[in-house]
Amino acid sequence: MTTDTQYASVRRTADRAAVLAVLTDAFARDPVVRWLFPDPADRARRQERFHADVLDHPAAEAYLAGQGGGAAVWLTLAAGQSPYGDPDGAGGRLGALGAALAARHPADVPHRYLACMGVRGARQGGGLGSALLRHGLAHTGTAAYLEASSPRSRALYRRHGFADLGAPVRVGGGPPLWPMWRP
Repeated sequence: MTTDTQYASVRRTADRAAVLAVLTDAFARDPVVRWLFPDPADRARRQERFHADVLDHPAAEAYLAGQGGGAAVWLTLAAGQSPYGDPDGAGGRLGALGAALAARHPADVPHRYLACMGVRGARQGGGLGSALLRHGLAHTGTAAYLEASSPRSRALYRRHGFADLGAPVRVGGGPPLWPMWRP
């Protein structure tokens, strides 16, 4: 399905390589990613592996916008269905953060979970994130949840009707992640 917006065309995709390339580029400077994967020489490989695991979730739906300038991965979850694998199996910072996020994730209601959304660095600020959000939210018919990883993304999500869901999550001196909910 393709949705045209004033900014970009958003389409569902099975092109894993394209989605992974966008997300890896988009999150290269993200404070949480830099904390999770502190070695710059290994960051892109570990980050790509992380995003590949998200795409492997049975409820994952991937979308591209603006001819590969932006990507989003949504999961449609039933009440009680977890978006996470085994957070303890990840180990280290990633495992600790996964466990903290799993504890805060709303489990008692069906919802769409925006597992990740990003826009390539050179294309940020041009409306692709908003186009991806509008598309995902127009096709939801239910509540939506996400974690914002920066003040800039948090502001974007607020403009699209999300509100903070409790205090930010912080693990081991890492940067905050803001759980957000949109009824």
